[in-house]
Amino acid sequence: MSSSMEKNHRIRKLINLLKKAARENEAPIWRDVAKKLESSSANYSEINLSKINRHTSKGDKVLVPGKVLGAGRIEKSIIVGAIGFTKSAESKISNSDGDTFSIEEFIEKNPSGKNVKILE
Repeated sequence: MSSSMEKNHRIRKLINLLKKAARENEAPIWRDVAKKLESSSANYSEINLSKINRHTSKGDKVLVPGKVLGAGRIEKSIIVGAIGFTKSAESKISNSDGDTFSIEEFIEKNPSGKNVKILE
């Protein structure tokens, strides 16, 4: 299976997981993320750490329906879920005592979606 086919398969499974989590946990936030991911992948977010740093506080849970890029600094401990991370973004978040998760893992850890910020 080609890389793009595997990625598309993962996204389809992720969308189904988001919809299921929305229904089972009465958490409309996951339905909103699923709708975003159903659009063209060209519309997926690419967020720099500098933007995440500006829009978060220590301990925040942030979901990025796309990729987190390593430009900028992160100056606080936060939890970030995304489709993907650059190596530098993962490293910088980890070095600030934060955590990074795939969206699948993020849903598992936050099934209700409460206190989750979506950054696009």
